[in-house]
Amino acid sequence: MDWFRRQEREWRTGWAFALPGFSALAIVMGFPLVYALVMSVSSQTLLHPDLLPLKGLDNFITVMSDPGFWGATWLTVIYSVVTVAGEFVLGLGIALMLNRTVKMKPVYFALLTIPMAMSPVSVALIWRMLLQPNLGIVNHVIESLGGAPVDWLGNANLALWTMAGIDIWQQVSFVILILAAGLASLPKDPYEAAEVDGANAWQQFWNITLPMLRPVAMITVVIQLINEFRTYDLPYVLTRGGPGTSTEVLSFFAYRRAFLGLSLNEGATASFMLLLIVLAMTVVFFALLERNK
Repeated sequence: MDWFRRQEREWRTGWAFALPGFSALAIVMGFPLVYALVMSVSSQTLLHPDLLPLKGLDNFITVMSDPGFWGATWLTVIYSVVTVAGEFVLGLGIALMLNRTVKMKPVYFALLTIPMAMSPVSVALIWRMLLQPNLGIVNHVIESLGGAPVDWLGNANLALWTMAGIDIWQQVSFVILILAAGLASLPKDPYEAAEVDGANAWQQFWNITLPMLRPVAMITVVIQLINEFRTYDLPYVLTRGGPGTSTEVLSFFAYRRAFLGLSLNEGATASFMLLLIVLAMTVVFFALLERNK
């Protein structure tokens, strides 16, 4: 009986300490999530501000019947895969170089954190000025080298890749810091044994570094995929989803449907679909991570 009483006291004490945190999460995260779900099944628009009558799954059917939704979803997938792959490859290469014993390593890390510390809106505004077709510095350099000016953000074939490059420039710093921390935590014994066995640098990287770094790498990929799937600042400031719909990712599609199309319910539905996609992707990645363990 004493054991049960002690367990009950510990259980009550634990919940007493956790209750403030759970309450804050319920207010900050739970209420907006529930309200967005209610909006997604309501008839609320900017012209009809009432939630009632509820429409059930009609909003989901309407949004999923729109070819623009699937186009935005596919564009979001392409954009996310390209940016995360670029960030990971570039970040891993720089992290491997910084992992070696080099002078002024703290200075390099401090410089690498500058893009990450900048807000996406400020980054987008800076790059929009740099890439301006007539007065931008980038086109000025190209013209001085004998090339023709490029409309980086006004060309439907280039706008998405330009936006992805800007995103990689800003977000790669985070990947570098995470992977560099993972590399610094790896044990040295396997490398010493590999050198005794005559393994070269590539063999050590492929057979030792990558397998041991896999958990950190997968978590980094998951975090960045979530960030890229919900990206909104860059397309809003750089292109407003254009030219046409060439850079209209799913988050911007939801914004356009809600505020430009005056349909708050359908915008909430598109946002909830984005949430479901990110949740499913996160579950799959962590399931793969657990299986690899």
